Parts: sequence; structure tokens; C-alpha cells
Amino acid sequence: MEIPQALYDRMVTHARAEAPDECCGMIGTRGAVAVSLYEAENTAHTPLRYELSSRDQLRIQKALDAADLELGGIYHSHTRSAPYPSQTDINLAFYPGAVYIIIGLATGPEADVRAYRIVDGQVREEPLVVR
Repeated sequence: MEIPQALYDRMVTHARAEAPDECCGMIGTRGAVAVSLYEAENTAHTPLRYELSSRDQLRIQKALDAADLELGGIYHSHTRSAPYPSQTDINLAFYPGAVYIIIGLATGPEADVRAYRIVDGQVREEPLVVR
């Protein structure tokens, strides 16, 4: 996925603002290029997992449809562990066409941001190009 610097920065800022809890949100794309970012509420309100609110899911899907965008990415943060999908992340990866982006905040002042495809329980790291 290619993501503009401004959207990347918003995603990292969102992760830092929600810490120590995990943040979550969705990314609208045209092809493999991110064009919009939608912050969502983590209704779990915990540093251990995220649950995207159903209200936000509906709001975001309507916005994507209105803008003729695809759901290209789902992001969340890991505030206590490496930016690699947990077993819970893998079990709840219901969108095989989406890239799952994890913002790691546990290793120091710089965010470690990684992208993955999760399909049928299989995890594959994907390139995330910031422009």
C-alpha cells in the first residue's frame, strides 16, 4: 500500500493520543493508494486489543461508498508489544482484501509501523510506502 505522509502522520498521532490503549481505524483506497483515513473508537478501551465500534464501522462504510473508495486498510496500535499480528488479530481478520497496519509504540519514541495481509489465518508482511 502507498500512503501519503499526511495520512501516515495522522495514523501515528492517533495511536499516540489513545495510548496506553490501542487505537483503531480504517483507510479508504483507490487501487493500492490510500486517500482517506477514518479514526474509530476502540470500544474495548484497553491496551490488549481493539474492537472497532459498530457505529463507526457503519459511518465509515457509508463514507467509503459515498466517495467511491475501497476499504483498503484497517489499522490499530500495539502499545505493549511488537507490531506483528497477535492471535486475536489473526482470528478477527475478516477482510482478506484489506491490508492490516499495526503501529508499534512499545520500542521507543519512534513508531514502528508495519503492514500485513491476513488471509485464512496466514500472515504475510506487505510493503508500506510512505510518500
